Amino acid sequence: MSADLLTVESLSIAYGPTAVVHDVSFSVAKGESLALIGESGSGKSTIAKAVLRLLPHGEATAAGRVALNGRDILALPEKQFRSLRGRELGFIPQDPASALNPVRTIGAQAQEAAALLGETDPSVRRGRILDVLEQVGLPDPVRVYDSYPHQLSGGMLQRVLIALTVLPRPSLIVADEPTSALDVTVQKLILDMLTELRRDLDISLLLITHDLAIAAERADQLVVLKDGTVQESGPSRDVFAVPRTDYARSLQADVPALHPDRYRDQRTAFRPVDPVHDGDSRTGDVSSPSAGLQIDVREVTKRFSAGGKDVLACDGVSFSVERGRTHALVGESGSGKTTAVRLLLGLEQPDGGQIAVAGQSTSGRSRAEVRDIRRHLQLVYQNPFTSLDPTWRVSRIIREPLDQFGVGTKPERAQRVREALEAVGLPSDVASRRPAHLSGGQRQRVAIARALVVRPDVVVLDEPTSALDVSVQAGILELLSKLQRELGLTYLFVSHDLALVRQVADTVSVLRKGQVVEDGAVEDIFSRPQHPYTRALLDSIPLATPAAALDRIATEDKLLAKSTA
Repeated sequence: MSADLLTVESLSIAYGPTAVVHDVSFSVAKGESLALIGESGSGKSTIAKAVLRLLPHGEATAAGRVALNGRDILALPEKQFRSLRGRELGFIPQDPASALNPVRTIGAQAQEAAALLGETDPSVRRGRILDVLEQVGLPDPVRVYDSYPHQLSGGMLQRVLIALTVLPRPSLIVADEPTSALDVTVQKLILDMLTELRRDLDISLLLITHDLAIAAERADQLVVLKDGTVQESGPSRDVFAVPRTDYARSLQADVPALHPDRYRDQRTAFRPVDPVHDGDSRTGDVSSPSAGLQIDVREVTKRFSAGGKDVLACDGVSFSVERGRTHALVGESGSGKTTAVRLLLGLEQPDGGQIAVAGQSTSGRSRAEVRDIRRHLQLVYQNPFTSLDPTWRVSRIIREPLDQFGVGTKPERAQRVREALEAVGLPSDVASRRPAHLSGGQRQRVAIARALVVRPDVVVLDEPTSALDVSVQAGILELLSKLQRELGLTYLFVSHDLALVRQVADTVSVLRKGQVVEDGAVEDIFSRPQHPYTRALLDSIPLATPAAALDRIATEDKLLAKSTA
């Protein structure tokens, strides 16, 4: 009998005549964690679906062997395999909001998981559910039990999914990108929790992720995939310290947490030059070096009413960005980042304070004047899969701002579209395609081209790479750096990924509950943080070494025990 809990041997998967996974083999020992890593299309999620027997029936075929405790689960009849779901095989999906039924309480859905324990008494099952909700660190388990999914935050919902998964004590948990949509501090809590549960309950973990820093820190073993083929595999420490293949080396080079100074030389080498605006009308001489600050936000406040209560979303927020530089706003959900951006873009009006763009105040202006200011302040949205109209061709998507502002003649607009595509490194034939025919990286390049086509001075980047693979992310960051050098652009970079901020930003403001708790040069904030909240954010960056997670948890456990003694 093999000591391995899960054994995958010569697994090949095809959708119709198209093979997507080729002769993949790996094994997971009891209590061990293994990460499948690779770009979109590498086959990692398809392999996970095969292990869970979730491949679409009639569309996909799998050959090879997938054994759980020595039993080939691919050969099992569905009725026999069904008894393994939940009890032996647990699954944590990527999006907790869509994984839970929105019209049923958490308790009602948890009762289904508790039924796998074989307990018939609902009150006993309820007690066990409350125990596991508390075990995963949820405050007030009774309130969570009685709540509907929409009444809980994303981090709380992910903890609920983990609680429901571990409740029947499965031997193996398959976690598909379990933290991709979470703040960095919540991400750390979730990953620490999975590490602790694996340690305490001797549960094995198959982790699916494109975040190589997380994989390096949290997994004992790694399997690197490309186009459905294993590029290399082995202990995490070995694969990341000395990757053997060119592909693994390229992935390692693209991890922000492993290479914090990657764009430093490009940033410090930049010297602002006057951009060419082809005689575009201006509200002021923003190209003059004396214009100084491109963004100046001073003591801005904004209140909202929610549930009969006033919420101070921005409380005296101040920050400024020099021309040709990159400033980052960082903080967790609810910190005020989005509100600050909406105020800057004129989508909301502040209750107090002043906002100036290129030396021109946005307060007390006519709609036409504000519109002219906004023309030179463009936004790149977070998710390229939802920010582009799926019914439009790329040429129309990029041309839309020119149409809205009435810039140039029809031939001139077509020429600007071609120039924008060339600037972001896309071939001219992309103009005739629709978003569905583009990759995620290509879609985000289209979004950047759309922002640049009116030749703005300032570009607001709202989590511009959070939905992209690490290698695609690196390509987008290279592009943004190149465009900043060539066009003298000013960036406001909004992100919860501090490793990424360290790579791309010159200055940073840390927001918490609507207030700026710390700001300054990135090097100073990252090397000498003054505020406890900033230190907590920095401590949440994956350390990218497998032993680091356990060491950090052990240290925190000792500190907790000392503080409660």
